[in-house]
Amino acid sequence: MKAMARSNRVKLCDRCSLTAPILYRVKYEEEGDWVFVCPQCWQHVSQENPFYTYGGTWKAKKK
Repeated sequence: MKAMARSNRVKLCDRCSLTAPILYRVKYEEEGDWVFVCPQCWQHVSQENPFYTYGGTWKAKKK
């Protein structure tokens, strides 16, 4: 039996436009939409932000 290949996907950070193997789905503005941010941008938008909401983690390597 053949093992199924894992799917490598690509998604850009909505804040810095760089690709990352892991992105976080977040809201960080009072009336903001859900966006995907890389770990570096996540550090900036999540700290001491009363509007920050975590909505999940996206991974490039899907099981």
